[in-house]
Amino acid sequence: MKTAKERRLHPRLEHKLPLNLAVNGYDFSTSTHNISSVGAYCHLDKYMPPFTKISVKLSLPTRDKAGKNTIVECKGVVVRSEDEARGGFNLAIFFNDIREEQKKKIAQYVSQFLP
Repeated sequence: MKTAKERRLHPRLEHKLPLNLAVNGYDFSTSTHNISSVGAYCHLDKYMPPFTKISVKLSLPTRDKAGKNTIVECKGVVVRSEDEARGGFNLAIFFNDIREEQKKKIAQYVSQFLP
């Protein structure tokens, strides 16, 4: 019997992490359902159509030199928006403008939980 193995180039991690999104002057606080170094999946009460450009601020529970959570900031775009049966919407966000150092911070966080 084979176990399900992550075959993606950028593996996803099923973790709830604090996520702040900024769109057209509006700010939304949510948390991730899953995260990878190139995107996130989250829930919002407000509909956001695909191709919506957003600013992303993600808090990783790894400590920086000052003992604070590691913050990752980048730009993203909504690639999928699905109705959630219990209300609201599930959004798939692709990080289309992320610095390599920020991408590495996420990849390092994700990799510590993978087999």
